[in-house]
Amino acid sequence: MAETQKADFAAGCFWGVEARFRELEGVHDAVSGYAGGTTEEPTYKEVCTGATGHAETVQVTFDPAVISYDTLLDAFFDMHNPTTLNRQGPDRGTQYRSAIFYHDDSQRRAALKKIDELGQSGRWNEPIVTQVEAASTFWRAEEYHQRYLEKNGSAHCSI
Repeated sequence: MAETQKADFAAGCFWGVEARFRELEGVHDAVSGYAGGTTEEPTYKEVCTGATGHAETVQVTFDPAVISYDTLLDAFFDMHNPTTLNRQGPDRGTQYRSAIFYHDDSQRRAALKKIDELGQSGRWNEPIVTQVEAASTFWRAEEYHQRYLEKNGSAHCSI
């Protein structure tokens, strides 16, 4: 098997984000979890309070020989509104923020370049508020969140 890389994206409720990334050729896995916070081993209930500082995040394992990080960035920006601070659709709170957690400097540079390009494109009327942060510990969400839409169909993200 080819060498894989990881990419972490927060774009609101992780159920739909995970499902969308799974559809992309070259993505080996997409896992729902939590990133960007301070609590060790956070639970969904804790993250939903907004007190842990975590965002609902999807960790994507991909083959860069098949799909580029830039293509993953395009998919990320296509699947949510990066101009709404701490909100996606009806979901509100810092746990639903738009964020890219980069694993190396090339991912950081690519993310910042993409934000700059999209900001100048006129695609959105408001500025992009996506945070770009170094990846830290990714905490896998509880098993019932994994492949949630695949197992349960479409549903609103809530406690």
